[in-house]
Amino acid sequence: MTNNRFILKSSPHFKGKDSVPKIMYAVILSLIPAIAASFYFFRMRALLIYLLSVSVCLITEAVFLKARKKPMHSLWDGSAIITGLLLAMTLPPSLSLDIVVIGAVVSITLGKHVFGGLGDNIFNPALVGRAFLQVAFPVAMTTWIPPVTNQINTATYATPLGNLKFQTAAIQGALTPLKDLFWGNIGGCLGETSAVALLLGAAFLLYKRAIDWRIPVGIISILTVFTGVFWLTGPDKYASPAFHILAGGLIIGAFFMATDMVTSPISPLGTWIYALGIGLLIGIIRLFGGFPEGVMFSILFMNTFVPLINRYTRPRILGERSTP
Repeated sequence: MTNNRFILKSSPHFKGKDSVPKIMYAVILSLIPAIAASFYFFRMRALLIYLLSVSVCLITEAVFLKARKKPMHSLWDGSAIITGLLLAMTLPPSLSLDIVVIGAVVSITLGKHVFGGLGDNIFNPALVGRAFLQVAFPVAMTTWIPPVTNQINTATYATPLGNLKFQTAAIQGALTPLKDLFWGNIGGCLGETSAVALLLGAAFLLYKRAIDWRIPVGIISILTVFTGVFWLTGPDKYASPAFHILAGGLIIGAFFMATDMVTSPISPLGTWIYALGIGLLIGIIRLFGGFPEGVMFSILFMNTFVPLINRYTRPRILGERSTP
């Protein structure tokens, strides 16, 4: 008689040749164009923030692996590196380095290990760290500097969405040109300014099938429809859907954060519900909320519903009876 052993482990689950490290390092490779763009636009500030964020995330990860008596080789599965990179990409280039350290520690501690580590966390760790910094250091997190390539234009001291939110009386003059949004010659967080760099990385992820295409398509589609309705009825008051897609953290959020394999639904129907919810919330916050940006809040909010979405959208096994 053979002794068959079955090992039960938490998500993420894979079939085939893929593994967690393989997927993680594919995401890291996909971030290289956006990281390079941030080096170009923000120079040494970008380099310091990236190095510090990744280093502190790795150190914090090692401390928790040691304390929890977990194998140390998990340190190099890529998850802590991605958390450090994504956190840095969502931070202002002017941010004090000690605040970067706090954000990295919070990302790994409260965003990951407090739930049990990779596979058990219900929120995107990088966004948990970013949300903490947004609440704890609101002034520092909304203080912007222009890229070194655009020092003359003082309007870049505010982000494009900030200009839109607080200058709606002169909407046409407040809008940042789409060309600048596309290439990244604007003020904003390190990794979200250059849409073309992010789209190059997103194309790589889609090609490698490292993310579920339904999530970015659903987010962008509902945001386009929602903002498009208001733009068509009041173009002098509301920005176009193209502006909302290229500005702020929409692209990095839709392709690199909302698609996190641990914190997103597992069924196709659940994925559509999740994505449409994120896109709708982003539109509502941007148009009617008190904050110029809504990507972070929307993803974290929908992360909380993923277990419920998974429960009610799980494909039923043939012959299975529904539970009351």
